[in-house]
Amino acid sequence: MILYIAEKPSLGRAIAGALPGPQQKQEGYIRVGDGAVVSWCVGHMLEQAEPEAYDPAFKRWCHEHLPIVPDKWQLVEKRQTRKQLSVLRRLVKQADTIVHAGDPDREGQLLVDEVIHHLGRQPMDVQRLLINDLNRDAVRIALGQLRHNREFAALSTSALARSRADWLYGINLTRAYTLQGRKVNYRGVLSVGRVQTPVLGLVVRRDAEIEAFVSKPFFDVKAEVCTDAQEHFDARWVPSEACARFLDSEGRNLSRSLAENVAGRITDKPARVTQVERNRKRSRPPLPHSLSSLQIDAARQYRLSAQRVLDICQTLYEQHKLITYPRSDCRYLPTGHHTEAEAVVKAIEANPGGDRFSKVSASLDFRRRSGAWNDSKVGAHHAIIPTQGRARALSEDEARVYGLVCRNYLAQFLATHEYAETKVELDIEGGRFVCNARQDINPGWRELFTSNKSSAESNADRSDARAPTMALPALTQGQVLHCLDGKVVERHTSPPARFTDASLLSAMTGIAAFITDRDLKKTLRETDGLGTEATRAGIIELLFRRGFLVRISKHIESTPAGRGLINALPESATRPDRTARWEITLAAITERSASYDTLMLPLIREVGELVIESQRQLPQGLSGLGQAKPSSPRRRRRKAATSGAGGIAKRSAPRVKGAKGTKGTKGASDTEAKDAKVAKRGRRIKSAERTK
Repeated sequence: MILYIAEKPSLGRAIAGALPGPQQKQEGYIRVGDGAVVSWCVGHMLEQAEPEAYDPAFKRWCHEHLPIVPDKWQLVEKRQTRKQLSVLRRLVKQADTIVHAGDPDREGQLLVDEVIHHLGRQPMDVQRLLINDLNRDAVRIALGQLRHNREFAALSTSALARSRADWLYGINLTRAYTLQGRKVNYRGVLSVGRVQTPVLGLVVRRDAEIEAFVSKPFFDVKAEVCTDAQEHFDARWVPSEACARFLDSEGRNLSRSLAENVAGRITDKPARVTQVERNRKRSRPPLPHSLSSLQIDAARQYRLSAQRVLDICQTLYEQHKLITYPRSDCRYLPTGHHTEAEAVVKAIEANPGGDRFSKVSASLDFRRRSGAWNDSKVGAHHAIIPTQGRARALSEDEARVYGLVCRNYLAQFLATHEYAETKVELDIEGGRFVCNARQDINPGWRELFTSNKSSAESNADRSDARAPTMALPALTQGQVLHCLDGKVVERHTSPPARFTDASLLSAMTGIAAFITDRDLKKTLRETDGLGTEATRAGIIELLFRRGFLVRISKHIESTPAGRGLINALPESATRPDRTARWEITLAAITERSASYDTLMLPLIREVGELVIESQRQLPQGLSGLGQAKPSSPRRRRRKAATSGAGGIAKRSAPRVKGAKGTKGTKGASDTEAKDAKVAKRGRRIKSAERTK
């Protein structure tokens, strides 16, 4: 028997649909016509053991147990997926051949490898099926191109090293700083992680910049100009180099007297046109959404949190079957999907809210192939797009998120947006004045977008934000106009904007902008940034639950506890540079130019040094802060048997003796997103451990 093990049920169904029929659907698997069986994992089905599994004495948190690395890593079966794991255990015993059908990326490789190894088979003896397009024809082609799983051993090792490194780093520093916090009566867990802590650091530093900011006035000069035909427009003064001593670092004039002098000199004076530059430009439609871009759009337009958008997407995908796999980091589509466009659009029009797109229905051209259709840029998943599914009703927020997905998809079949951009330069009494304007020629795909721009639209055409939509008179170089009046416009410098859900997500995906090292900046620009599509929402929500961040209106601000933690940590722990350095090493492991120990051994030494450093001073800024957990009879009974801050029981983990071997798992304890899920279930103690 051939057993195909997919990463998720949807992929399993796609594989079964491409194999010879008929299909016999069973509990947890599908038997197909040639006797083969297709089954699946349900995400990570194994997790790293809790510290007390290595030694019951390590339930108590204390500095003497730190730093921590297991001698031999242990895995345990996740309670919520044990039923499906039992199905796989039975099928694996019956199988003559196993085909690994995890996603074609680092985590997808490890996820299925760890299950196969746990169930008593060697992943090296398995075949590998690589699928990045669930279209039936594409799956059939992939089924004819099986490879040996051993070819991907380095990819699995890379994922393993990353997950264990996160476990070591998060558990050790979380315990070290929580113990220090208890000494100053901090109530709660001071969780530290490779991803969550730099995200908190972004907010803390931004808040500090805002609090330290002192607004300063600066002065523009606006010239009101008219033609002989009494056509009026305004032009803005551009200070020359001779005015440099009056300008700030951004070229803004800080001298009122200078501005008043210029305004007085140009009033009722001739204005000569020195340059007229007209350009006809085209802008392409924004790409279909990835999860992050969708979360950013929904946050900006509807003020929905990242977690709320993710939850809605899961409902639209699993329950309503209206969108494709939502946890995608890709914004491109396989060319094979292009032929389905007309059927997808018919489904959109029939679904709730579809009538909002009726104004562009006649303009859709299904022969059009935008830059979104690009096989070379499709990885493990393609962009999030509507399906041919039908739904009777959607909630308001579901309809909003579904509408954003549909809008970006429909834009691919509309004409390119065309506009004219004009730049005019004037000489008025020896001073240089400029006016920029833009005039739409053909709105094209912009018909779908409201005046309240989305991030996707802004990214697609940044120049539009700098040029107001207006028409200028027909001007020619050398033409003499008249400056009716010069006016001084007083403005004030503004502090940096506080983070919102949208801008914090943007910062996480574009984290390279916050790094000064050129090599590290390049590395993070080429990766997913901080966190992944699937974990970013959970990371942000975790910081709220820990009491490190708070929402005030639409803004996200750090709390005294969040600021106290960042100020207590070494700066290296609060910056995203570590992620970039790890990614360089992980890429080298994947390419077989580095080994598992290349990442792990230096990390073990560094963690030991960071633990020692944590004990050198007390985090006085955290004194008396934190959130005590609500009491209950059960909690009071447990508190009598365990000590902890604010009712949170202590835990520990095995003493460091070195990391050995390359077999293991990425369990729930190594990601902050899993921490978030555990916290929701009320497992207080485990949530303290499960930091990235």
